[in-house]
Amino acid sequence: MFHTAFPEIQPQILAVKVTANGERLVRQHHPWIFSESITKINKDGHAGDIAIIFSHSKNRPIGVGLYDPQSDIRIKMLHFGSGATLNAEFFSEKITHAYKLRLKLLETETNSYRLLFGENDGFPGFIVDVYAQVMVVKLYSEIWLPYFETILKELLATTKAETVVLRLSRKLQESKKVSALQLHDGQILFGILKDENVLFVEHGINFAANVIQGHKTGYFLDHRENRRRVGILSRNKTVLDVFSYAGGFSVHALANGATEVTSVDISKQALEVASENATLNINSGKHLTLCGDAFVILQELISEGKQYDVVVIDPPSFAKNKKEIKIALKKYAQLARLGIDLTKKRGKLILASCSSRVVAEDFFKINSEALKSQKRRFEVQLKTQHDIDHPVTFPEGAYLKTAYYKLLD
Repeated sequence: MFHTAFPEIQPQILAVKVTANGERLVRQHHPWIFSESITKINKDGHAGDIAIIFSHSKNRPIGVGLYDPQSDIRIKMLHFGSGATLNAEFFSEKITHAYKLRLKLLETETNSYRLLFGENDGFPGFIVDVYAQVMVVKLYSEIWLPYFETILKELLATTKAETVVLRLSRKLQESKKVSALQLHDGQILFGILKDENVLFVEHGINFAANVIQGHKTGYFLDHRENRRRVGILSRNKTVLDVFSYAGGFSVHALANGATEVTSVDISKQALEVASENATLNINSGKHLTLCGDAFVILQELISEGKQYDVVVIDPPSFAKNKKEIKIALKKYAQLARLGIDLTKKRGKLILASCSSRVVAEDFFKINSEALKSQKRRFEVQLKTQHDIDHPVTFPEGAYLKTAYYKLLD
């Protein structure tokens, strides 16, 4: 069935006692147990071993997770309460539940979606994106190796995908264990991939995702609804798309009748992809690309007196750890001020953040302060978070936030 043989890895059963705080988090259905919350384990564990979590004060099971000795998040939870057997039926039920949550999206002119959103769908460190008939699985942890073949079969049964591509995190690409299993990044596990650039549709707009070499799984699906909204706002408008990557916002704007769209990104290759994606759709607008540091380019555009009807600023994550949060907030504030100067009177400024460590409240506050400091009257028209295929089931699972501002003068 698969193009590679998956060896049988028999996981151990571990009995794990947790602290009072650890038990509280488990009872709140939080998917992470950190090493400091563990008071006792009955034996040495390996990645993927089944951890039965016992109450702090009573000898009763309160959940089941997978043991990860290589992470401070020592146990990733899969089940809350007593009694769970990690077999095909167990994973099938989880996958079916996740799929049902996406059905409303799939009723639209869309054939690309995230089926499994890691912890939020009960699969910590396990991402599944589907582009038309191609399913891309991205793994971030060795804990899934003992169950990988079983889960893949259930995923195929649910999605009816014709091809499966494996993507690995940098950590797993360097893993000797993964290498020994003859798994590698960009591997075709099932079916045939005729072209690494896979065509798919997003709310009626055509795109291509490079599922072998592209970032993450080849494309960023989380902003889908925001891209649709920006497209609607862009009819007969000029648009500036900053940190454009593959041109998601740019392509929607052009396909919806924008007169001119300028895409800004530091990657020449990404801008080439954006240009190619634009040609997949009928449009008559002008598409310009600017390659370089966004902060520098935006300042240059301001110096040239440029302004746009719609400005979208969607930077990469600025805070990958707690130490970077203050710097991230300063960068967001700087981008907001630059965006304000580049937005025409009665124009729309859309500011987004994908930094999970910068909470929505702080991000929106920074934006408001920057807008007020520029002494331009504005109104907040909309605030959004994740699209339907990126459900959030625990606080740390929320990372995306976007605000739409209308500049009144």
